[in-house]
Amino acid sequence: MLRPNRSLSPQGFVVVIGLCFGFMMIPLIPLLGTMALWAMLPFLLGAIALLWYFIRRNTADGALTERLVLSDRLIRVTRHNPRGPAQEWQANPYWTSLTLHATGGPVENYITLKGSGREIELGAFLSPEERAALHAELEEALARARATATPGAS
Repeated sequence: MLRPNRSLSPQGFVVVIGLCFGFMMIPLIPLLGTMALWAMLPFLLGAIALLWYFIRRNTADGALTERLVLSDRLIRVTRHNPRGPAQEWQANPYWTSLTLHATGGPVENYITLKGSGREIELGAFLSPEERAALHAELEEALARARATATPGAS
């Protein structure tokens, strides 16, 4: 199963929001007791609210997963999107081609699988090094599957 790297833990989220709130309130100290405090406060709280929203949105986008199942008769990729329905693709591994586009793709080391009349991307959310390693592992696994696969249509 492939999933994006999540570097900010829930505890880290609390620390980031707390530190940002604390540091953004420092400029308000000289304004205590003045009308200027009430003029500045909504903007600073709005900035904290936007930071909260976008970090939470990023975390939700990290719920993206791709599951690849490979046997001698079938290769299946199921992509679970954070907002939207799951997408599924399957083909006979004997007729499936795997391509690593080192340059020229939307990302460096772009991986595609082609079979059953469709071409799909795989692991676009991974780092270039992770995609290269995935390509090598998948190429080896496909070669093993092809060795025992039957060339029947899928």
